Amino acid sequence: MTNVHIQRGATLITALIMLVVLTLLVLSAIGSSTTNLRIAGNSQIQEEVIAAAQQGIEVMMSNDFTGNPAASSVGVDINNDGQNEYTANVSNPTCNGTQTLKANDPIIASIPNCRKGNKFDLNDNSTSDCELQQWDMSSTVSDTRSGANITVHQGIGTLVLVGTGCPATSY
Repeated sequence: MTNVHIQRGATLITALIMLVVLTLLVLSAIGSSTTNLRIAGNSQIQEEVIAAAQQGIEVMMSNDFTGNPAASSVGVDINNDGQNEYTANVSNPTCNGTQTLKANDPIIASIPNCRKGNKFDLNDNSTSDCELQQWDMSSTVSDTRSGANITVHQGIGTLVLVGTGCPATSY
């Protein structure tokens, strides 16, 4: 009976130790899931600000920016609820240069205004009536709620008639 008397509280102590271990496991799982939720939220916000910056550039590109390049602010509604969640600040587009195209360049094959004589000839190595302008456009989005900041750069090539040149204000 002496052995039974000594072991009387062993089951209780073992159960308490198991409860403590189980509690620690649950707390660890909760902490881990909270961390994963924060990571997923940060990834979502990062993708949203990148998409907003890209949308700002695309709105600017859809306008005729080559004639009169100017900075612009574009409101962006990410979730289509009618409210702008972000503002993309698109900087003044800069023209990096102009490249003369040959009459047989495949870029101008489908553009009648660029082809001399209005036909495309692979053997014609003369210069075409068009030039390729290279532009750089950047868009910045800052989210005050999350502290996310992003700047997206986009290179753009556009065809212009020979002699158009880069605007003086774009350098």
